[in-house]
Amino acid sequence: MNNSVTNTARLLGAGLRALLVLTLVTGVIYPLAVTGIAQGLFNDKANGSEIKADGKVVGSSLIGQSYNLPLKKGEETPEPDLKWFQGRPQNGLGTNSVNTQYKLILSGATNRSGDNEELIQWVKDAKAAVVKDNSTADYKVKASDVPADAVTSSGSGLDPNISPAYADLQVHRVAEKNGLPAAEVRRLVEDHTEGRTLGFMGEPRVNVLELNIALKELLAKS
Repeated sequence: MNNSVTNTARLLGAGLRALLVLTLVTGVIYPLAVTGIAQGLFNDKANGSEIKADGKVVGSSLIGQSYNLPLKKGEETPEPDLKWFQGRPQNGLGTNSVNTQYKLILSGATNRSGDNEELIQWVKDAKAAVVKDNSTADYKVKASDVPADAVTSSGSGLDPNISPAYADLQVHRVAEKNGLPAAEVRRLVEDHTEGRTLGFMGEPRVNVLELNIALKELLAKS
């Protein structure tokens, strides 16, 4: 009987020691080591690819943002603030989902087929809005000028980038709204256009948040 009690106590003691050691290794040492390596070698990525402006974190280079006017009474969705460059449509999961306006509860695409009537209407409405919003007194946008990313959300609905073609389409409107020469605004777009990754992967792109930060800085100097 005494031997059985002693053996049980030994087993419990060994189990407790193993639990403490594993807790220390997997719950303290390993996370601290991984965090230290990540902060030392991949600081930007480990912290969410933060973008800073005026000394403050204003967003991530991986997640899009909205540039809208304050919501007015009776409106379901706010109007875009047209003095800023606009990103891709944000209704990746539809206007009735929790993912509208770049909310990060979840992400995903519409899962609608190319011949879905609702999707086709979304694209038509988006194209008409792009033509209307970006046409100015001396620059008229044609429906054929509107690139695909201007009227469709990305697979995640959170894409932070637009194509150089869509950025260029917005130059005249942004210049007019801010009282700037179109040439200066176009230069901002050119300066913030990234080429294909490693020269062959993906497509050229413009990060909208970084572009709007540069626009804000240009306005402050004007």
